[in-house]
Amino acid sequence: MAKIDPSMYLHNKPETRTPSPELGKDEFLKILMTQLQNQDPTSPMNDREFISQMATFSSLEQMTNMTNSINTLVESQLVSPVIEYSHMLGKQVSYQSSEEGAEEVISSRVVSVSQKDGWAILQLENEEEIYADSVLSVSDPD
Repeated sequence: MAKIDPSMYLHNKPETRTPSPELGKDEFLKILMTQLQNQDPTSPMNDREFISQMATFSSLEQMTNMTNSINTLVESQLVSPVIEYSHMLGKQVSYQSSEEGAEEVISSRVVSVSQKDGWAILQLENEEEIYADSVLSVSDPD
């Protein structure tokens, strides 16, 4: 005789469900499948209605994919220090000299921006490299 799996008993199911105000593609597909399974065989769903619902599902999926792509693009742009400091290319920057004992302010033009360990590095016309956060001032070149 076949045994019933105890995990399938009704008392093992959660008694409450968490409602969601959003209708995602999974929920839409479940509703569509339930509708198809429970339709009246003597009066099946109209072809136009079915095509309309499938078009809606397709649009929903495309919008979801586009939203995910845009979010990925925005996140990648926010993370990159190169993009964050690219506006400094061609600008004149002033910074404190890194030599010990010399407390002079040096100015040079930014020729490129790179990244090292998550920090923006500015390559200068005077062939020095400085961290972007060590810049004291930024101005247009003379």
